[in-house]
Amino acid sequence: MQEEYNSYFCIVDLHSLTIDMDPEELRENTYAQLATFLACGLDPDKSTIFVQSHVSGHAELGWIMTCNTPFGLASRMTQFKDAKIKNKEISSGLFAYPMLMAADILLYDANVVPVGKDQVQHVEMARDVAIKFNSRYGKTFIVPEAIMPKSGAKIMGLLDPEHKMAKSGDNDNDVIYIDDSDEDIRKKFKRAVTDSLNQIKFGAAQPGVSNLLTIYSAMKNITIKEAEQHFSGQGYGALKTDTAEAVIKVLAPIRDKISKLKDNKEYLDKIAKQGADKARAVAQNKLQEVYDKIGLISIKG
Repeated sequence: MQEEYNSYFCIVDLHSLTIDMDPEELRENTYAQLATFLACGLDPDKSTIFVQSHVSGHAELGWIMTCNTPFGLASRMTQFKDAKIKNKEISSGLFAYPMLMAADILLYDANVVPVGKDQVQHVEMARDVAIKFNSRYGKTFIVPEAIMPKSGAKIMGLLDPEHKMAKSGDNDNDVIYIDDSDEDIRKKFKRAVTDSLNQIKFGAAQPGVSNLLTIYSAMKNITIKEAEQHFSGQGYGALKTDTAEAVIKVLAPIRDKISKLKDNKEYLDKIAKQGADKARAVAQNKLQEVYDKIGLISIKG
């Protein structure tokens, strides 16, 4: 997408504060995420790559969005409701998370937002808030659209294919991490849940098999139908093995690049500053426009 759009890639460290984070772990995770962006092929000369907390406009517009979001709309967010069920005590920040996400998007007049399936609802809320703000104060924000990949928009757990793959789960064998070793990836796929139907077909009746086909097609950049054809006449062992190898082929070079980049904090700091300077200039103009529209006065002289 960086070849087709004026793209912004933001490491959302402020969002991470919705859960209890060890400060040193947060710092290391932020550097690791920046290294991951670069290792995956993002080019700082083509895209704006930055850390969210380095651009204060995100937090400032986040508050404005919170004040312009009806409580009922925010209460309907699925992720908040799910977290409320699972946790006895959750932070107010988790409730306000979608409003800050709306600010992340609207601050740069984004036309499209690439997301996984579980984030579409949050983009829809950003649209609702933008429309509401524009209606009250005049045309201010572009109303964004969510776009999803044709394959892999939602990856399910290897051991629990009824629920999405998530790092917040209880079992590491359910999840593939970028820094997993090749052997760990093979072991995890070997344990992946399938079924007793002994056929490799995509459909609701075979959630585990369908998930493996989704992963394979995403890694190979082919359609689900082409993935089914590849495994025609083969068993689940071949499905697990070939999917594991397809994942390894994609992740191994990225993992190696991340390891090298993480050791060069000076370079990562340079990239983060470069991106923040570019993002800040755009964000400040939009924020000032918003402040003028809602009646906040500027410092004079």
